[in-house]
Formats: sequence, structure tokens, C-alpha cells
Amino acid sequence: MSVQTPEVILDIKDVTRTYVMGDQEVNALRGVSLSIKKGEYVAIMGPSGSGKSTLMNTIGCLDIPSTGTYSLENELVSEKSEDELADIRNKKIGFVFQTFNLVPRISVFQNIELPLIYKGISKGKRKEIVQQAIDAVGLGERAGHKSNELSGGQRQRVAIARALVCDPSIILADEPTGNLDSSTGEEIMTLLNTLHQKGNTIVLVTHEDEIAEHASRVVRLRDGLIESDTVTKPAIAAVSA
Repeated sequence: MSVQTPEVILDIKDVTRTYVMGDQEVNALRGVSLSIKKGEYVAIMGPSGSGKSTLMNTIGCLDIPSTGTYSLENELVSEKSEDELADIRNKKIGFVFQTFNLVPRISVFQNIELPLIYKGISKGKRKEIVQQAIDAVGLGERAGHKSNELSGGQRQRVAIARALVCDPSIILADEPTGNLDSSTGEEIMTLLNTLHQKGNTIVLVTHEDEIAEHASRVVRLRDGLIESDTVTKPAIAAVSA
């Protein structure tokens, strides 16, 4: 049996992001370099204005750098068009938002199914994949319910299931417990921990130390720069026979 060195799945080099607001320039990122390996669980932290949201948007292909490069699975995404970025978001990144971002008038099943429809997956295959995702987050009995009939914790579970269905390269969770009480928040973090133990790469954006403690690596930003990058737990290694 041999232990394989995990491959770098995400590589950001010397990235800056400058926004023009009226006659002022805001330097949200000022030369950030960050590599994340497959199977890592990384928390990105920082005070308001530190650049963590801009870094998250860059990782999620929701924004592009002003300068520098961003590669995802060895593909240079920092030079892609809007349509190409949308395709990468749908296929390679599973988003979990603080506000859930579910469609209230359709069922749990239909909400989870949406990314697969956009991806062009056949109806029969969609049913199988969605059911697996629903079972993975423990919502089997809620598949036919509308999202506005669910508790906050259940809605976040739906959002996580939706993030999983396209088998993304990265699960990107933005303050996933921000709208939940502490007990429900712990349940969601336990679910994310389980997904990580199954081999999923997770990037978690949070301002709460107790949430960041679930990650195995904590990256702290301040004033658009990485202030510290600390491994707090051993990473899950890829093992081959």
C-alpha cells in the first residue's frame, strides 16, 4: 500500500483585484498566492474588508483577477469568457450560500435537480443522482416538499445536496451557518465534515473561529493580503493499494 501525494486542484498566483468606485480605486486583493490540494478542507477567514469575499468570488469563478493567474484543475480560468466561466461554475464548483438560494415554489427534488438540467443530464439519470444526493444529506422523506416548507437547517441540507449533484471539484461554502441557530449550525458542519471524510475538497469562508475549527487548514486575510496560512489537522491522504 502506498500513500499518494494529493494533486493541486486550485492554484492562485499573485492575484490582485481592484474595483473602481467613482473616482476612487479599491484594492480588494493586493497580491494573493494560494494553492489548495485535492481533498483539503480549508477555512478562509478575515475581518470585514480583508478581501475574503473577493477571494471567494475569484475561487468560485464569479469574478476574475485584475492581474495574476488562477488555475482550476490545471485549467487557466482567469482568462475565460463569461460563458466559459458559467460552464466551469456549473460543472466544477458546488456552491453553498448563507441564504440558501433555493427556489421557494418548487420541490426539494426539483431544486436539487436544477444543475443537472443545466448540464444536460437525461431525466432518468437525473432521478438517480438526485436521490443519492437527497439520501446523502438525510432528507429522503422531504423530497416532495417545497423549500419554503422546510426549516433553515433542512434548507441548508438541500443547498448542500444541490452542490453535490454535479460531482464538483470543490465545494465552496460561504458562511454556511450564518442564518442558523448554533445547534442546527453544528449539524450542518457535521455534514460538511462527513463529506470531507468521503474525499470532497471543501473551501469554507467564515468569520467565526468555532466554525473554522472544523477545517484542517486556516487561511487568514487582512487588507487584501494573506496574513497567515496554518495547517491545524492532518490532511486526508489518498491511499492506493
